[in-house]
Amino acid sequence: MAWIGQKWRQMRLIIAVVGFLVLASLFVSAQESSEEQQGLSYKTRTQEVESNYVIRVVNHLSKSAQSGYKHVWPEIKFGWRIVVGTIIGFLGAAFGSVGGVGGGGIFVPMFTLIIGFDQKSSTAMSKCMIVGGAAATVFYNLRQRHPTLDLPIIDYDLALLFQPMLMLGISIGVAFNVIFADWMITLLLIVVFLGTSTKSFFKGIETWKKETTKKKEAASHLQSNGTDTEAPAHNNTNPSEPKESKRTEVSMLKNLYWKELGILIAVWVVILALQIAKNYTSSCSVLYWLLNFLQIPVTVGVTSYEAVSLYKGRRVIASKGNVVMVWGVNRLLLCCAFGIVAGMVGGLLGLGGGFILGPLFLELGIPPQVASATATLVMTFSSSMSVVEYHLLKRFPVPYALYFAAVATISALAGQYVVGKVISILGRASLIIFILSSMIFISAISLGGVGIANAVEKIKHKEYMGFENICKYQ
Repeated sequence: MAWIGQKWRQMRLIIAVVGFLVLASLFVSAQESSEEQQGLSYKTRTQEVESNYVIRVVNHLSKSAQSGYKHVWPEIKFGWRIVVGTIIGFLGAAFGSVGGVGGGGIFVPMFTLIIGFDQKSSTAMSKCMIVGGAAATVFYNLRQRHPTLDLPIIDYDLALLFQPMLMLGISIGVAFNVIFADWMITLLLIVVFLGTSTKSFFKGIETWKKETTKKKEAASHLQSNGTDTEAPAHNNTNPSEPKESKRTEVSMLKNLYWKELGILIAVWVVILALQIAKNYTSSCSVLYWLLNFLQIPVTVGVTSYEAVSLYKGRRVIASKGNVVMVWGVNRLLLCCAFGIVAGMVGGLLGLGGGFILGPLFLELGIPPQVASATATLVMTFSSSMSVVEYHLLKRFPVPYALYFAAVATISALAGQYVVGKVISILGRASLIIFILSSMIFISAISLGGVGIANAVEKIKHKEYMGFENICKYQ
């Protein structure tokens, strides 16, 4: 109950920030619609609201006719920008794939400050790199086994609980990315990322201390055996712990749970089909909104099936081993809410949902290796959906996207191999948690700094800083 209460408090903070932005955007949209029906000119409208300062501010934010967001897509050519961007992208994808967060917090500032994209196009390009890195990481993980159990390193039941909600959140987040101003996105980013990075860091310290205690207990046990010390001298495991899996790599076919994977793919295909169909309708028409809302029964239905199975005990989160977790209604609702929020943040900021799911999985007691691998699988589905949606909105140049996606793919495979070897040598799975925490914190500083600098610059030049109209977006 303490865990649930703590998570609800964190969720309320996120919901408060997102809710403020959503209500503000809805208010602006409603105000615009009402004024257009009355046939009032802009000059007449400003005179009518002159007496109310708050409404005048909102009215200024709703001047969509004056906004006209402009894309900045630099010409693709070999030069220092491409070289530096490739190096940063390679390192970001390598560490991001290990932490299960994708590396979007590194990619977005890189595309903005070095390559020269505008901020919203950088968000879309970031998603392309995340998809490349995540797909490569999933390919690598399909041959890996659970660190202590004879199970795949990917927990498919955990993925089934979160993936549909994450994809629903992604669709909402992509729309908000069009509507919200840059300063609003920056505000949300700083609040969410500083909180999650701090929580993950303390979780890493806790895990490190546990690992140290286990090593000391193992050493004491060996010393107490006297003459038997020499025989198991190279054995660093604790006998009281679950026996480590004998095989670290197996055939991909043995690690695939076809039923669960099939459901995940089916959800992805249905949502993708709805997104493509939506692209061939008039913006904000009845059919447009109908196709949007059809995502709800699909995603909620699949997640509800998994949630009910966990609640009734028909399914379990096997990656926790013999640890029994009681899946009450409050815990399940909270997990679903976090899944939607993770998707919204991912779609809004151009980041992988792993920035929220990774720390959440660790709080649920999932081993770091499994948390990273499962978050990456879920992120692959959701990020690829974002890429499709951004492509339909014409938010990124394809040649650039293909090049940097290839860089992320190679980098992710290298990062998984190197860090996997280091963890096996040191016996410190907590390194994954520290990498996760560091990536989130660096993302908060880099993205937050860029966002604040852009906002200050726009204020100096008195540029438009309000909401965009998704129905008129080009």
